[in-house]
Amino acid sequence: MHRLALLAALVAIAPLPLGVRSAPQGVTATAVPLDPADPGRTTLGSLRYLGGWVLKGTDRRFGGVSSMTIEDGHFTMLSDGGVVTRLRFAGQPGPVADYAMSELPDGPGDGSEKVDRDSESSTYDAASGHVWAGFETRNEIWRYTKGFATADGHVAPKLMADWPDNLGAEAMVRLADGRFLVFAETKTCKDGTHYALLFPGDPVEHPDATPFCYKGPPGGFAPTDSAQLPDGRVIVLHRRFSAVAGFAAALTVIDPKAIVPGGPAIVGKVLATLAPPLTVDNMEALAVQPTPHGLVLWVASDDNYFFLERTLLMAFALPKAF
Repeated sequence: MHRLALLAALVAIAPLPLGVRSAPQGVTATAVPLDPADPGRTTLGSLRYLGGWVLKGTDRRFGGVSSMTIEDGHFTMLSDGGVVTRLRFAGQPGPVADYAMSELPDGPGDGSEKVDRDSESSTYDAASGHVWAGFETRNEIWRYTKGFATADGHVAPKLMADWPDNLGAEAMVRLADGRFLVFAETKTCKDGTHYALLFPGDPVEHPDATPFCYKGPPGGFAPTDSAQLPDGRVIVLHRRFSAVAGFAAALTVIDPKAIVPGGPAIVGKVLATLAPPLTVDNMEALAVQPTPHGLVLWVASDDNYFFLERTLLMAFALPKAF
C-alpha cells in the first residue's frame, strides 16, 4: 500500500465534539519530503518515513508544540504556553478536517505570565482519561481530567525543586503499570548523563521519586519527550541545536526494567538521527500509535512562534521485527 494511503488507513478517527473550528479558518497541512534532495527517500536508521507535513493555523495561538498524545484517535498537542490543540489528521495535505483549541483551565501561578503555563511535557491514561502536564520553571506536575477539562491535583516534587529554569521536566511518560518517568532537559548526574526520576505511581499521589541516570545519544542531545511502546519499552525523543548546524533530532529506545536506582546509567539504543540537510526543526513532541499495520511514531516540532521555524508533524514506521 502507498505510504500516504497507509497513513489514511491508520488514523481511523471519530468526529470531534460540537464546537470545533474547521478549515479554511483552521489548520492546513503541506507535505514535505524527508530528504529535499531525494524526495523518494523513506529510510532513516531503523525507521521508515511515512510522511511529513508543515502545519499552519489561522489562530495566532497555534504552534509552540512541546508534547502530544493520541487520545481516541485524535492528536492532542500541548504548547509551552498552555494552549491545547486537538485535531484529526489522516496524513493528507490540505485543510485539516476538524480541530479545536483551548487553554489550560488552571496551572502554576495565576496564569498572568508565560512561566505560569510553561507546559513542556504531557502523558495520558486511557483508562481514567487523566492527563498530566509537566511545567518548567515552576517545576510542578499537574493532573487534569479528560481533555484538559479541569485540574484536579498538582504537586511540586522535592527532587525537581532545583531543576534549572526553562530546562526542567521536558519529557514525561506514564507507564502501563502506573509508574511515571520524568526526564530533566539539562540537569545531569555526576557522570554527565541525564538526570531522571522514577515515580512509583501518579506523582500527585506519590510525589516521592527515585532518581536514576540516562545516557542518550552522544553529541549534545537533550531529551524532549517520551512515549511507551506496547511491549513496555520506551521511546525517547531528543533535540540538539547549534548556531552553525541548526537543529537535529534523535530517537532512542530504553527498557524501564533496566533502571537500577543508584546503579549505572540506563543506555538508550539509537534508532535514528535526523539532521540537516534532511527535514528537521525543533523536535519536541512524540507519540506512539499502535495500528493493525504496525507501530507508528509521530514527532512534532515547537516553532517557538518564530517565523524562521515551523510546526512539523512527521510519521515513521517501526520495523515489524523491532
